[in-house]
Amino acid sequence: MSKVTALGEVQRLYQEFMKLPFPPRLAGADRAGFDLVMLDSDTAAWVSIWIKNGGELEARGRSGLLRCIARLDQVMPVLSETDHPEYWHRLYEVARLVADSPQAATT
Repeated sequence: MSKVTALGEVQRLYQEFMKLPFPPRLAGADRAGFDLVMLDSDTAAWVSIWIKNGGELEARGRSGLLRCIARLDQVMPVLSETDHPEYWHRLYEVARLVADSPQAATT
């Protein structure tokens, strides 16, 4: 996928994701040792920065995003249906697209 295509796809998916409300029952919830509000906001912030930078992340940003993805990898298997797993899968999908995009990291 080209950088331009990746940017357009991430923008579209991120806009759709941002229309979803954070599952209110999960405010203050912890899964697999991670605060879900912080995981959501940190992941979304790195994706937003990537979009604002035209499909670029500095090394620090890429590291932060990969850390969020690793946490999502631990959280998603322990989610129950009441934890709104579809919400987390959408966030994960957008984060993975950013991480896998061409030139996702700059020095």
